[in-house]
Amino acid sequence: MTRILLFGTYDPWYSRNRVITKGLKSAGFDVAECHDKFSIFGLFRLAAGLIKRRKNFDILFVLFPGQEVMLIARLFTSRPIVFDAFTSHYEGYVLDRKKYKPGSMRAKWYRLIDRVSCALADVVLLDTNAHVEFFVRQFGLQRKKFRVVYVGTDDDVFVPRENSKPHKRFLVHFHGHYIPLHGARYIIEAASMIKGRGIHFRMIGKGQEYDIMRKLAHELNADNITFIGNVPYDDLPKYIAEADVCLGIFGDTPKTGVVIPNKVFESIACARPVITADTPAIREMFHDGHDIIFVPAANANALATAILRLRDDEELRKSIAHGGHELFAHYFTRTHISSVLKDIVYNIQNHAKH
Repeated sequence: MTRILLFGTYDPWYSRNRVITKGLKSAGFDVAECHDKFSIFGLFRLAAGLIKRRKNFDILFVLFPGQEVMLIARLFTSRPIVFDAFTSHYEGYVLDRKKYKPGSMRAKWYRLIDRVSCALADVVLLDTNAHVEFFVRQFGLQRKKFRVVYVGTDDDVFVPRENSKPHKRFLVHFHGHYIPLHGARYIIEAASMIKGRGIHFRMIGKGQEYDIMRKLAHELNADNITFIGNVPYDDLPKYIAEADVCLGIFGDTPKTGVVIPNKVFESIACARPVITADTPAIREMFHDGHDIIFVPAANANALATAILRLRDDEELRKSIAHGGHELFAHYFTRTHISSVLKDIVYNIQNHAKH
């Protein structure tokens, strides 16, 4: 039996890491873990743990986020390394969240560590083909090193339920961490455009732009929005089940165009119709009007129009929900992701034999 060691400073409960861990176990591999907090002492403990286990695994999986531990991984093992990059530090902190300017020392460091960490791996995992092209172009990496593993979700948790909302208002659902790619501004602007028309918005989560968005909602007198803070991961399906429509992402940052966010997969797993921005990434697997509704990015008016369209057409809502769930069942379940991961592992082993 192939032995896999999961390694890094990753959060084992984060959705991406849960899906990959369960996928590897479902594939029949012997999976062990070596993870610690991100700190000086944590990195030392990781190095010591890897040295101790160096003869007890066949392939090392460095889970997200893993850029900072890839050097340790490569220094202390000669075994094949699969690195789930998932997202780029430079892309996230500089291009999307704009915490640092592109020419700053921190931005240069992020570009360097993104490039070097991928170069040290035998195989790099990303979540879409569009994201792979971004890494290849931005960091000068070879395309053949990358494999796509779509995000999916934990389908032990996210399953269809009966709509259980406690009122008759048409409910629009969003959850996220208010980072720029989410485009929460456009959701709030859309809500303000259609207030007084029996449509209520519920926005769950907190994050970078949360306070700014609360202020915007107040300025626009968008009294048809309820803000709820963070909720436990396992409670999200209950909130999704109460929704008539779920929202994806609507920002116009470079990252928006290359990712399909957790919330889209979670919503279609629960058989709810989804509206999201029309991007190269989403078009890889989704089809407008069949399993999702596309709107132009950063366009509140288009979003408001799409919400009204779905409110007024129950059959379309049912059709989109059914199409989305069918797509999930065919391509994004743990069984499918497990199969993709199994192929990646077997290809590594076959390549090593030759």
